[in-house]
Amino acid sequence: MNAYSIVQHLHSGFRYIVLILFIYAIIAAFVGWLGNRPYTNGNRLTNLFAMISVHTQLLIGIVLYFLSPLVAFNSTTMKDPVTRYFTVEHWVMMLVAIALITIGHSKSKKLITPQSKHKIIALFYSIALLIIIGALAAGKISILK
Repeated sequence: MNAYSIVQHLHSGFRYIVLILFIYAIIAAFVGWLGNRPYTNGNRLTNLFAMISVHTQLLIGIVLYFLSPLVAFNSTTMKDPVTRYFTVEHWVMMLVAIALITIGHSKSKKLITPQSKHKIIALFYSIALLIIIGALAAGKISILK
């Protein structure tokens, strides 16, 4: 087992932890927002851990990117859908999603009312989740071609 394989397994396995934390944070935010519930320390920690897990996944992904034999920058990169996906599309969409998560978390800390905190987390994290799902779906389509 080489370094690439180890990091690839880590990146693939850790995504489930990220997904569970992230979906839980979104559900809790919608329940808090629509149910007019207080923004508790538990909500704050859930949102923080979801953001931290996404950033950790990013760091693992960066290591994987530089170890990957699929990443190539040459004249055929953009012509091959699989190489293009892993060289360009995947990480760009994930960076956009992570930026939205970070912005949403930062904005929620500055707001005062519990409903506005829940609302901003629900909206930013949900949009980020849609981008992540779209990025992963694009990857499946690229690989299947």
